[in-house]
Amino acid sequence: MPRTTLRIAIRTSLLAATCLSASPLLAQDASVEERLDRLEAMVGSLLERMDAQEGANSAQQTAIRTEMREQSEALLAATRDLKTQQAELAQQTAATSQQDGKGFRVGKTTVAYGGYVKLDAISQRFSGGNVADGSIIRDFLIPGAIPVGGAPSGFDTDFNARQTRFFFKTETDVGTEHKLASHIELDFMVTPGGDERISNSYVPRLRQAYITYDNWLFGQAWSTFQNVGALPDSLDFIGATPGTVFDRQPMIRYTRGGLQIAVEQPETTVTSPTGARVLAGDDTFPDIVGRYNLAGDWGSVSLAGIVRTLRITDDDFGSGTDSALAYGASVAGKLKIGPRDDLRFMATAGDGLGRYIGLNIVNDAALDANGDLDPIFTYSGFLAYRHLWSDKLRSSISGAYFKADNPILLTTNQVTDESWNVLANLIWSPVDPIDIGVELMYAERTLEDGRSGNLQRVQVSTRYNF
Repeated sequence: MPRTTLRIAIRTSLLAATCLSASPLLAQDASVEERLDRLEAMVGSLLERMDAQEGANSAQQTAIRTEMREQSEALLAATRDLKTQQAELAQQTAATSQQDGKGFRVGKTTVAYGGYVKLDAISQRFSGGNVADGSIIRDFLIPGAIPVGGAPSGFDTDFNARQTRFFFKTETDVGTEHKLASHIELDFMVTPGGDERISNSYVPRLRQAYITYDNWLFGQAWSTFQNVGALPDSLDFIGATPGTVFDRQPMIRYTRGGLQIAVEQPETTVTSPTGARVLAGDDTFPDIVGRYNLAGDWGSVSLAGIVRTLRITDDDFGSGTDSALAYGASVAGKLKIGPRDDLRFMATAGDGLGRYIGLNIVNDAALDANGDLDPIFTYSGFLAYRHLWSDKLRSSISGAYFKADNPILLTTNQVTDESWNVLANLIWSPVDPIDIGVELMYAERTLEDGRSGNLQRVQVSTRYNF
């Protein structure tokens, strides 16, 4: 083979190898392995042809063959190295695809995403008064806001997609000794900006945003006092609202095995002598929460305890500074009943837990005549049973209850004494990521003076999980 022709062949092969190695997207193609095999075979053929010319004795030809052999052997080594890199890249791609099929890699960080799109169609009536159009009370159950004492309303119908949710997760490779990750989550509930007249354009809000480093969590997440996994399978935003702990807030949490210990954001809510809610702005000590989780083939159970310092200062009521100890305990879980069904539950009791229960149905404390805080004792709970009729059809029934021991001489008799609700639903999943369901709910709120109000609701929802 002439020297020029052989040089062209070698340079062409080198160019092909360079293009392959410089294009990660191309290297993921299923045919790349075959291309590399052909390139390796071509270089091997070049070496065989040079071996066939070993009989030539010219010094010039010997120098040419030596140069070409060195270049060909270098190309062969580069080709094999490229095949190794392709195998490593395939492993990385496979590792990324294990993130539930929702991720991509940027340097050392794997980024995953997920969430759902949900449409709610709700028709409901209130026995104790009309609720204004656009009020969040019409979007999901808020027990402490059920109207009492007014004229019954007719059935009002609303459509919204505000519960639609989106989250990002990241996980960065920082070596085998440590694990670093983050989570950011958004939805459109309880935010301004939309209307039912033209745009329905609601402002997104931050639900969760936290960093995890080994056993530590830093940021905004579900309160350690709440077991989210025990909540009913409902179409309503929460479902068993009167009977559940429900709180997201900034915190620092340490987890080791089933044990979790956290310091979380403090916030004192006080009922004034007129029955109004006042948010004290001078909290000093964080809420301290401990929780232990047990899990097995039978299901899961958690036991949580909380200690709080409630505090006011003179600029809250003009009555000086005071603090009071608050505390509580909660047990919650999900128990498997046979191969298909499960039972979910929660029971909570304590003094000064107001803002943690049922979306702050009552406040943490009341203010007595001396300007001192009097924590309000509450107890609450729910029970929910889920049955799978088939792989595509399921139902849940749930009941929840809340009771407050209000010091009515301090709070007036216009505050909530108790609240409860029941619901039942039927949810169909024609394909795995989609839920289409209908839910019936009845909820009631009773004041300390004995008056009560209720809501009756029919809700149809469609949700696509991605």
